[in-house]
Amino acid sequence: MSINRYINKIVEVDISGKTKFIGRLVDLGLDVMILYNGHDYLYIPLLHMHRLREVSEEDYTVLREIEENLIEESQRISYRNILQQAKGKFIEIYVTGGKSLHGYITSVLNDYLVFYSPVYKNVFVSLHHLKWLTPYSNELTPYSLSDKELPVRPASAPFVRNFEEQLKKYENQLVVLDLGDQSEKIGVLKEVSNNIVELITANGESMYWKLAHVKSVHLP
Repeated sequence: MSINRYINKIVEVDISGKTKFIGRLVDLGLDVMILYNGHDYLYIPLLHMHRLREVSEEDYTVLREIEENLIEESQRISYRNILQQAKGKFIEIYVTGGKSLHGYITSVLNDYLVFYSPVYKNVFVSLHHLKWLTPYSNELTPYSLSDKELPVRPASAPFVRNFEEQLKKYENQLVVLDLGDQSEKIGVLKEVSNNIVELITANGESMYWKLAHVKSVHLP
């Protein structure tokens, strides 16, 4: 049964990371849904949807009038289109560890994106692990910083299209995986090969991580 029947209805959605959202299902694309929770739009890849059910509007009274959307109504909605349209706009994204990232998408590649955060600077985020994103008002900037204080600074080196090949460019440099949610995910990137990442941790131990499960990478 298609979930298109729930468009414009109030639904509850469970996604990866044991996160739950309630709001109006504004639109549905081939690989992404748009949910409006009464305050923000949430762009949720269907890859991360675990469960969806309808709830009554009487049980959810926070909704306000739906505001302007990132995507023109005439466009066909897709995950990649949404990411491309969001480039250069102040957004919040969630990847892992109970921490949201606030900033700007600067590049969208084959299987990852480059996100500029005032806190973490340039972060490489796997598209397979981006749980949701939501845009802020055009009048807002991260942490209320001015344009002078917060120019978007894309990484100077050109990016390759593939996440694994991009990470190989940082071999022998200090990196942080998954925003450092574990101490073993901070270390010198010794080698990236055959979907395996080898890190040398602070105590000199080699730690191996499956690249398919690495959600984000940045240089401290």
